[in-house]
Amino acid sequence: MTAFLLIWSPKKWPWPELPDVARRVAAGEAVADVWGCGFARGILPGDRVFLHRVAQEPKGIFGSGYVTRAPYEVPDASTKRGYRLCIDFVYDWLVDAHQAPVIAREQLRVHPFSVQTWDAQSSGTIIKPIAEGALEKRWAELTGKRKPPKLSPPASAPRSTKVAAHTAAAQKSAARLAAAGTKPATSATHAPVEPPKKRAAGGKIAPSKPAPDESRTHRASARKTASKAPPKN
Repeated sequence: MTAFLLIWSPKKWPWPELPDVARRVAAGEAVADVWGCGFARGILPGDRVFLHRVAQEPKGIFGSGYVTRAPYEVPDASTKRGYRLCIDFVYDWLVDAHQAPVIAREQLRVHPFSVQTWDAQSSGTIIKPIAEGALEKRWAELTGKRKPPKLSPPASAPRSTKVAAHTAAAQKSAARLAAAGTKPATSATHAPVEPPKKRAAGGKIAPSKPAPDESRTHRASARKTASKAPPKN
């Protein structure tokens, strides 16, 4: 099992629902959530995630959970690529980080936590094994040990937005042609194909014989008929 870091910046997203979500998790409810994971596509169901508050005090780690769905694309016109990667996960521990985190940022400056880059710009950063082991141990000491939730397979495979975009473009083109009353060409009109020319000995193409002159043939036939006629008296 691998652990990943999920970043929360109150400056970018105030998250007013956090206190209520934290109360539900504390009451034992299996609360599911969706989170962006940057460019990370290697996250798998069952992997561990830790939530880290950055950019504004109080900074530190304030939640944890288990991934229930691998990264999938969500349309987002505000990004250059037109989508963002997200994961689904379920919390196993969460506190209201508006008040205080579980592990303060200052506590992560000592070894072995210091080998990890905690103040990442985006979510999806893998937590190094040496830091992950120490984090899990300290996390269990502060929050207690809990069994991971049972993971159920997703109802359907994630559909790429690129495939959806191509399908939409094809449907739009077909609708436009139908409205105009035209059909796309299915085959091209070909000109008659000339028979292949015969090759003479040596591989050269033999010149084609000219078509017989009908007038000459007619005159020759007339002369031949006249020569056979009986002489006049």
